[in-house]
Amino acid sequence: MEIPSIMSDLALILISASLTTLLFKWLKQPVILGYIVAGLLVGNQFQLVPTVSDFSGVRVWADIGVVFLLFALGLEFSFKKLLSVGKNALVASFVIIVGMILLGFAVGMSLGWGSTNSIMLGSMICMSSTTIIIKAFDDLDIRGKKFTRLVFGILIFEDLLAILLMVIISTMSVSKTFEGTGLVVAIIKLGFFLVIWLVLGIFFLPTFLNNAKKMLNDETLLIVALGLCFGMVMFATHVGFSSALGAFVMGSIFAETMEAERIDFIVKPVKDLFGAIFFVSVGMLIDLNILMEYIVPILVISASIVVGQIFFATCGVLLSGQSLKTAIQSGFSLTQVGEFAFIVASLGTSLGLIDEFLYPVIVAVSVITIFITPFMMRLADPAYGFIVDKIPANWLEMIERKRTSTVKEESVWKSLLAQILRIVCIYSVVIIAIIAISVIYINPFITSFVGGVAGKILAASVSVLLMSPFIRALVAKKNHSKEYRYLWALKKTNWIPLVLLTLVRVMLAIGFISFVLYSVFNHVGIILVFSVSALLICLMMFSKLLKMQSIKLERRFISNLNLREHELQRAKEERSAFDSSQLERSLSMYDLHLADFTVSADAPCCGKSLIELNYRTRFGVHVMSIMRGSRRINIPGGKEMIFPCDKILALGTDEQLQSFKGELEFDDSCRLDAGNMKEVSLEQIEITKGSSLIGVSIRESGIRDSAKCMVVGIERNACAMVNPDVKTEFMAGDIVWIAGEKDKIEELRSKGTAVEK
Repeated sequence: MEIPSIMSDLALILISASLTTLLFKWLKQPVILGYIVAGLLVGNQFQLVPTVSDFSGVRVWADIGVVFLLFALGLEFSFKKLLSVGKNALVASFVIIVGMILLGFAVGMSLGWGSTNSIMLGSMICMSSTTIIIKAFDDLDIRGKKFTRLVFGILIFEDLLAILLMVIISTMSVSKTFEGTGLVVAIIKLGFFLVIWLVLGIFFLPTFLNNAKKMLNDETLLIVALGLCFGMVMFATHVGFSSALGAFVMGSIFAETMEAERIDFIVKPVKDLFGAIFFVSVGMLIDLNILMEYIVPILVISASIVVGQIFFATCGVLLSGQSLKTAIQSGFSLTQVGEFAFIVASLGTSLGLIDEFLYPVIVAVSVITIFITPFMMRLADPAYGFIVDKIPANWLEMIERKRTSTVKEESVWKSLLAQILRIVCIYSVVIIAIIAISVIYINPFITSFVGGVAGKILAASVSVLLMSPFIRALVAKKNHSKEYRYLWALKKTNWIPLVLLTLVRVMLAIGFISFVLYSVFNHVGIILVFSVSALLICLMMFSKLLKMQSIKLERRFISNLNLREHELQRAKEERSAFDSSQLERSLSMYDLHLADFTVSADAPCCGKSLIELNYRTRFGVHVMSIMRGSRRINIPGGKEMIFPCDKILALGTDEQLQSFKGELEFDDSCRLDAGNMKEVSLEQIEITKGSSLIGVSIRESGIRDSAKCMVVGIERNACAMVNPDVKTEFMAGDIVWIAGEKDKIEELRSKGTAVEK
């Protein structure tokens, strides 16, 4: 029996990829490089090893891999996360993207590659690699530093731009160049469909998943998620977008649901498999002869990326208001071409926008820049020190100067205008979608069954009825908000612009209704249509039923949008109240344990007292001991200060201690010996009848200040409290968990005045 070529090719790809990835793992290099080398081996470059026979079949597998990669990226994306990273990442990413596209265009033109190839080169080098940066941060143990959060925000915006670039590249495929009008239309079309997809997806998908939760085991959830993913891929392709965009959008919709982490977990093996095939296919397209011919341009482009990313990222981060050190650290972290460059290059090749030589060139550039990424990150701090020493003091003072806050009235105006703009955009898109469906499908269907004027009236009524909740929200929302009332009461000169804001929205709503009416009654005068539309708007504004329906729809959407955060918060609150009768079991469940950390010189906690830092509330951890040189302070008081190079022993869960680690800028090279932990222990004590502690709060007991011990838990009436409030009063029969030096606890227990075993 003969094996189909697609199966033999798949076996060859996976065997070669497994060998090369193991080798690159051993060399402590990214596995993506291993996949590319595997593709180079099984391509047609070497005759000594077996090669792939059906390149078209591998291309199909690779296209499926792109879909899975973009779907997984969407699962990690979340538009709420995009808003949370703030304007700093937006400003920095804008400067980087624009600067690198222009730099790539200039380098391409200087090499004589033509305008289209040069534009595509700029599009490929403007995005850094999220995967490589995360791995490098983990390997260097710097993921908890301040600048890394900003870098992640920049990467989020770059991923969003990559989706937009795919749309722009598709428009270029027709004319082989940028067409201004076509580009604007494509961007507007993209924005329209993105809003529709996200609004409908967030409105319906969380509800569907919640209702079907009992039937969604891992198998069925995988099938449902991938079915919706490929359904969106088909729809996106049908309306003129790329399959990658459809996969990304569906992933971002799933990212707002409670099942996001679970879907990411069950999809990951499938994504890794097809992603590996995609990256192997990238290596198969490398032509060694082309690489040798273009070795100089490859080195020039690689150097341009490193210099350009450092320069533009540093400038962008500085413009966003960050410090010079943060800017330089961010710039040195972004000096690589990411995996999105392969996807953009693949799309450009399939559309015939780039010459054949550019694909292997950009792959070679990516390999070089990925390889040097860890070394560039290590150079960030020395580069900062060198720059600080060389630039004049007044320049440094100007760079580090913080921006002053805006006037309150201006900030309120900005907030109100931003909210109204968001409302107008979202509801207008929804209304336009309803109008399009009505004009194309609903109205012809109704008029075909009900003829004459009656049919037209019925069709118009149905269309207006479907639009009415959104029309009312478009006109009425934020007219009674606290910002609106504040500006109205502040001064009379605000009245005219506030009224104009409302009138503009009213006129927009009248325009929507007029369009629907005129599309049905095309022989009716415009004045009559306008008058009827205005009357309908008035009826909508005074309708209590419509108001309740509008509020209900909005609450449903907001509830689904925030469902994930609410459930996570509820789960967190439930974890603070245990139903176990044994606190020891509870502590085991929550993995409370001791861990030690070293405070670095630039940690934000340096020079502050424990009261100011409030670690118990912020992180849920207890500071058990501070070692400063040869001095050890066990169960430190609230006034105790934290200084650089202090060694801190803390009690908490893995999650809490990991968050606490970032606060101290933890340095793994300065860990304490395990023997040091033995000096602080966790003991269980019972309060018996007649104890002087009965009715006394934890704060008043003096256990911390006098005995230098700390109450970390209380078991009472088959319930347990971890991190009890200092106002909690002791009761007879309480089982108290106390942390401290073992001899101090024994001394406390032996006194017999407060607690007994």
